[in-house]
Amino acid sequence: MPFDHLRELRKRFRRESVTLQLDDIQSLILRSRPEPYVGIHAGLRVDTPEGGRALLGRLVEYVPSAQDWTADMHAWTGVAISHAGLKAMGLPEESLASFPLPFRQGMAARAGQLMDTGENAPETWEEFYKDDSLHVAVTIYADSEESRADAVEKALGYLEEIDGVTLLGTHAFGAPDAANPFGYHDSLSQPLVAGAGVDALPGQERAIAAGEFILGEDSETGSPVAMPSPDVLGRNGSFVVLRKYDSRVGAWNDFLREHAEEDTQESRDALGAKLVGRWRSGAPLVLSPEKDDVDLGMDQSRNDDFDYSDDRRGLMCPHSAHVRRMNPRGSELTILTDENIHRIIRRSSTFGPEWDPDLTAADDKDDERGLFFIFISARAYDTVEFLQQEWINRGNFVDLGTERDPVVGLHEEPGRFTIPDRPVRKRVDGVTTFNRLRGGEYMFMPSLTALRWIADAGWES
Repeated sequence: MPFDHLRELRKRFRRESVTLQLDDIQSLILRSRPEPYVGIHAGLRVDTPEGGRALLGRLVEYVPSAQDWTADMHAWTGVAISHAGLKAMGLPEESLASFPLPFRQGMAARAGQLMDTGENAPETWEEFYKDDSLHVAVTIYADSEESRADAVEKALGYLEEIDGVTLLGTHAFGAPDAANPFGYHDSLSQPLVAGAGVDALPGQERAIAAGEFILGEDSETGSPVAMPSPDVLGRNGSFVVLRKYDSRVGAWNDFLREHAEEDTQESRDALGAKLVGRWRSGAPLVLSPEKDDVDLGMDQSRNDDFDYSDDRRGLMCPHSAHVRRMNPRGSELTILTDENIHRIIRRSSTFGPEWDPDLTAADDKDDERGLFFIFISARAYDTVEFLQQEWINRGNFVDLGTERDPVVGLHEEPGRFTIPDRPVRKRVDGVTTFNRLRGGEYMFMPSLTALRWIADAGWES
């Protein structure tokens, strides 16, 4: 059932505990995708200020607020705008200049900080993401094809009536089993946002300060993150990182075949779990180190109820496993880091056919299978650049030198993966780039008030 997790969420929702202005925040910030899910990403270019503002004026009517974010919705829409898009809509220079430098520059210009080089370099990206063309991103999540079609018609069906806006393209996505292209149940670990009115699940620890995700609220430092001006533009908004990857599922399968201890699917799955840090069901290695546990993987009250404090040596979950890198909770880090200011709200979406264990590298084709890596944070641009530099494409923070993330790291030369073991650790060579970057952008997700302010050219009044 698509909304089982929402029914559980409603049991923990306390309206009297809400301190955020939910009626002004886009629902997509707090509302997780359904399981299973379908959806669509649409990219638009603003050709005239009037056209761009007219687009937002129509779109905002179909963007639900977070006021009822735990209620049943069969589809919902979110809207984000790039700095180039805000400029194209005619925002005054004072407001444009108030945005953080990385956002103003855009993702392609930050390739050095993001370590997007070689086959991930901006010049290799799809045309969709080049030359600051992506101005407005519209994302629709739904629990069925029918609901998606209805939402798409409402949110985008009027485009031919608006002059001055070009639809660059759309990309449908969906996962009947909520798994990523490699067959792993993903986006299980999500932060609890203080003030959203929800009691914590086991393993969520304390709520993270709302200002880490919502502009204008106090962050983990005790004060708000700097936000764009005027207040009506910045407050209750957030920032979004959008990165599209092609997934080389056949190459992944080949790697597991070559390096598994035995020529069995069970042995290949065991090595894959070491690389990811979870089994395909989502069961974490530290709770089920020997075999997959589907019941555990599907149990929201247990599948995130862990840290790595009892696995200091990494004997259950290797230090370099993908999920341990992305959230080292309780690990001993060589480089001191405040993990709570690098927490992110994940809204990733899988596209293409389901994982097939029989695929080989010869079967891999561009744009056939992949993942839109999307996350939301008030520090999104800083966080992704930190993740890319320190936790994904280096291993110093866990005393592994140049070893990179085995799942999303860029491996311009074959890399290595270390598996702690007794009496000596094992090293698996030949890790390659299993997810190739095809494009991306830094986006701003305004509040509903801000969307209307832009649509009405409020700075002119």
